[in-house]
Amino acid sequence: MKIPFFTCFSSATKEHKNNDNPEGEINDGSFRLFTYNQLKLATRNFHSSEKVGEGGFGSVYKGRLLDGSFVAVKVLSVEVESMRGEREFVAELATLANIKHQNLVSLKGCCVEGFHRYLVYDYMENNSLYKAFLGSEERRMRFSWQTRKEVSIGVARGLDFLHEDLKPHIVHRDIKAKNILLDRNFTPKVSDFGLAKLLRDEASYISTRVAGTLGYLAPEYANSGQVSRKSDVYSFGVLLLQIVSGLAVVDAYQDFERFIVEKVWIAYQSNDLLKLVDPMLNKNFPDEEAIKFLKVGLLCVQETVKLRPRMSEVVEKLTNNVDMKDVHISKPGFVADLGKIRIKKQNSSHERSSAGATFTSSIWSSFNLAR
Repeated sequence: MKIPFFTCFSSATKEHKNNDNPEGEINDGSFRLFTYNQLKLATRNFHSSEKVGEGGFGSVYKGRLLDGSFVAVKVLSVEVESMRGEREFVAELATLANIKHQNLVSLKGCCVEGFHRYLVYDYMENNSLYKAFLGSEERRMRFSWQTRKEVSIGVARGLDFLHEDLKPHIVHRDIKAKNILLDRNFTPKVSDFGLAKLLRDEASYISTRVAGTLGYLAPEYANSGQVSRKSDVYSFGVLLLQIVSGLAVVDAYQDFERFIVEKVWIAYQSNDLLKLVDPMLNKNFPDEEAIKFLKVGLLCVQETVKLRPRMSEVVEKLTNNVDMKDVHISKPGFVADLGKIRIKKQNSSHERSSAGATFTSSIWSSFNLAR
């Protein structure tokens, strides 16, 4: 990580140190630079009772600022030697600072002091889709068909915004239930952009380091490191199947048909998709709409990448009265074992000339926090 990043923050802090803000933070419009002491106070010294989640690069705590507002504070674990957490910090900061959408998590600010790295978000009252929806029948019972439908469409719209509306396009790379947050009204917010990539054109990006979650991971990405918007489409398809069925993405207790895509595919081939709809709904759902949602999920997880729809097409199918009876769906692909992934070695020149770029390499072209 280049030193100017730290210099940028430290000089900004020094420049605004004597401002009149009662809480002491830098407030540049809607983005704020918090101090470590502020966040320590807000989270009661990061007390375990305030911990609301944990991700691949750190924990998340609920905090209350002096003005009474609640926030979620993401504590990034920075590995001093590799600066792995630092890369994810800059990536997420650059991604979210200037991007606003009702289905994307809202970044309020950050904190950089020494090796402390924190991101501060709006607090989501219903935590993540994983915690609020999965894990028990009681949780799933809270989610009516209408709620599941709205959550599915909301996530699709958030991804459509990232894939189609933004230039360069953004590929999230880690869409899963844990990374979908829910506000007090159960409005879904796509979160955790630490692995996100910029795609400057239609070409895909080749990564030598695969990152993702078994069950959600697109097979072409796992097998060759090829990242494209269709990789996110695959992950969304798995999530959609999960929301409709309530099934685990990977069933650790099964030797056969362990993966949700296998189970739904077999039901589709038997023309019996309705049996996959979550029984916790007590049949309180429109049959044709539930079948349509499952078919859209299967379209998204097709093994052949070019056959998967764009997210804009997914939104159209989920929101409009689209006849899916004669739609052809080919078999799904899935990654059976992360331990068997083999990534083709790519030389550094290929990485540099790739159509993709990490947010860390492009941060200064789009965002300057010290400005």
